[in-house]
Amino acid sequence: MDPQADRVLVVVPTYNEALTLTTLVDGLRAHTPDVDVLVVDDASPDGTGELADALAQAHPGVHVLHRTGKQGLGTAYIAGFRWGLERDYDVLCEMDADGSHRCEDLPRLLAASAARPHPALVLGSRWVPGGSVVNWPRHRELLSRGGNTYVRLALGLRLGDATGGFRAYRAQTLRDLDLAGVESQGYCFQVDMSWRVAQGGGQIVEVPITFVERTAGESKMSRGIVQEALRKVTVWGARHRAQQLRSLLQRGRRPAR
Repeated sequence: MDPQADRVLVVVPTYNEALTLTTLVDGLRAHTPDVDVLVVDDASPDGTGELADALAQAHPGVHVLHRTGKQGLGTAYIAGFRWGLERDYDVLCEMDADGSHRCEDLPRLLAASAARPHPALVLGSRWVPGGSVVNWPRHRELLSRGGNTYVRLALGLRLGDATGGFRAYRAQTLRDLDLAGVESQGYCFQVDMSWRVAQGGGQIVEVPITFVERTAGESKMSRGIVQEALRKVTVWGARHRAQQLRSLLQRGRRPAR
């Protein structure tokens, strides 16, 4: 491994992913053998945690963080980020365990992250030229496209796929964020993090990916996750637009010189 190369950690939250976790780890070892993997398991009743321990025994670059119960996607990623920052990784990635994020796409995200000047965040995007989805029902595509359109309108966040969960952060980006203040889950967690990076002036780059609908296990998407995203994005958008209006009014009151 190039001694100047980034140390990369892929954070993989799991809850009942025993059917797909081995395939993911094998794929990462094949396509990105130098990256480390951290499985953050929320006491999965299907034995995912025990499987992760076995994979860690077989692969020195695989690590496991066990949590006491199902605490949500957002807190799992935050815990994984903290674990990686404490160990001085340069790039921390998010990736689903269900096979929807293809391991062969990860090198493109890492190449974009390594470009100089380093972008703060690289998004694996379904909705930019070259991106695509496979085996998605029409209603899921409409939900995702509609959600991202709403994010752009509400927040002015000029991203094609702010809700996507396949991404790579520079470590300094995460150190600069108030991770303790992030309480969102699901779709909303991804929007929240993108919004925080953008508000902090960080550059965000989108790389096209192919998203593949899971073929095993059950989706974690729920009506509650969608409702949380809609509610919080609406509140954030209202605050953002109000701040813009206040700024305009303040400029209008300044005496002419």
